[in-house]
Amino acid sequence: MYPKKTLLNLLLLLSISVSFSQTATTTLSIDDVLELARDYSPQAILAKHQFRSAYWEHRTYKAEYLPSLTLNGTFPNLNRSLVRYQLEDGTYKYIEENSNTASLGLSLNQNIGLTGGRIFASSNLERTDFFGDNSGKNYMSVPIQLGFSQPIFGFNELKWKKKVEPLKYLEAKRKYIESMETIAGEAIQYFFDLVLAQQNVKTAMLNYANTDTLYQIAKGRYNIGTIAENELLQMELSYLNAGSSVNEAEIDLQLKKFRLTSFLGMKDDYDIELIVPTHFPKTKLKFDNVFSLAKSNNPTIIQFERQVIESDRNVAQAKANRGFSANLFATYGLTQRSEEFKDAYIDPMDQQGVRVGLTVPILDWGLGRGRVKMAESSREVVKTNIQQSLIDFEQNIFLKVMEFNLQETQLQLTAKADTIAQNRYNVTKERFLIGKIDVIELNIAQTERDNARSKYISAMRNYWQFYYEMRKLTQFNFIEDKPIEVEFETLIEN
Repeated sequence: MYPKKTLLNLLLLLSISVSFSQTATTTLSIDDVLELARDYSPQAILAKHQFRSAYWEHRTYKAEYLPSLTLNGTFPNLNRSLVRYQLEDGTYKYIEENSNTASLGLSLNQNIGLTGGRIFASSNLERTDFFGDNSGKNYMSVPIQLGFSQPIFGFNELKWKKKVEPLKYLEAKRKYIESMETIAGEAIQYFFDLVLAQQNVKTAMLNYANTDTLYQIAKGRYNIGTIAENELLQMELSYLNAGSSVNEAEIDLQLKKFRLTSFLGMKDDYDIELIVPTHFPKTKLKFDNVFSLAKSNNPTIIQFERQVIESDRNVAQAKANRGFSANLFATYGLTQRSEEFKDAYIDPMDQQGVRVGLTVPILDWGLGRGRVKMAESSREVVKTNIQQSLIDFEQNIFLKVMEFNLQETQLQLTAKADTIAQNRYNVTKERFLIGKIDVIELNIAQTERDNARSKYISAMRNYWQFYYEMRKLTQFNFIEDKPIEVEFETLIEN
């Protein structure tokens, strides 16, 4: 389960919603940024609403297996028309009839998932008022009516929904967790982009200060004739380039800040300072373990299983629609008719009805057979694609595990290279100050120092990103040695 909000983050969110006359600044660690990204980024909010949509779709499916009670009525139903009546002598007479009919009924329905049929019970009362010369009223009641509807040799949609819908909901849960891990990976990318930008600004300002000092020393040496003019010009060029680098680094810093704050859903006037992480998710992964976890938890695997079942369903539906089909409809109920309401429910008469509808295709020019063949071909395409995707999925995990296990070594190497490059620059600078080397060697040492620091920060970013990539593939927390859990009920309530 994701960590609880810390007091720092609560204060941060409060400050985001308030307008400041001056830019507020706070310091954030990588854990703070990950928590904010999961809770407040636009991508996290979108993922939450996508899961909610899947949840209500699943609730709708489950409701189809529950009884439904419906109240229906008609108020009023006015009618004015000519009605033909036959007289005793066999002739007909047309008279004008004015009437109003009001009805009220209850209907209880229950689907049967096993057979795809439906049972129902209903009760209804109808009153008809006549106006004019034949004024009066009449009641007709149906105290109870029981019915049953059952398709024979037809396609049972409820049966297939029972196989598909639970998988869709489980897939939605897994996709939500996957989305959260994807968001964490993006947050890490933006975090270290800003860390690198902050470092570049510090490095650029340090280089600018150093080149300014060295340029002043170089001018003094040139004046006493210990260095040539080209070395002075080279140092002056380095000084000017260092000033330009400071401006470029400041612009890049603001850009990287904007991208991170935008990703976290923070206001533009909120300034942040990041802490370079000193702890890393150190663990060694085994391919067999990771692959087993991925097969159990990854939404892609669940999606493959769902696609196979859906393709089987399409074949079954095509076959059912091609051949003989029938529908059985049977009812039994009681009814009574009276001019007084109190008599409408006395000694009701029973009524029964049975209806069997048949559909027998005689000539369709191969339309039904063609649809079956198309469905079967589509199913084979789905299975073939899934088989290839599973091979690619396994190979991808193998490569990811191998790359992750190399990250700790890469981080150690770049950290050592960063230290060596810094020491080399310090030694080279001291040698330049006493005139042992020229400015070209000093510039080379400075460039190597800056590149080594950038590679070290990039190695840190790769370490974190590969770890969260493994979490996304397996939906497993390897540091705490337990599955990643989410309180999905909370997502629905909030």
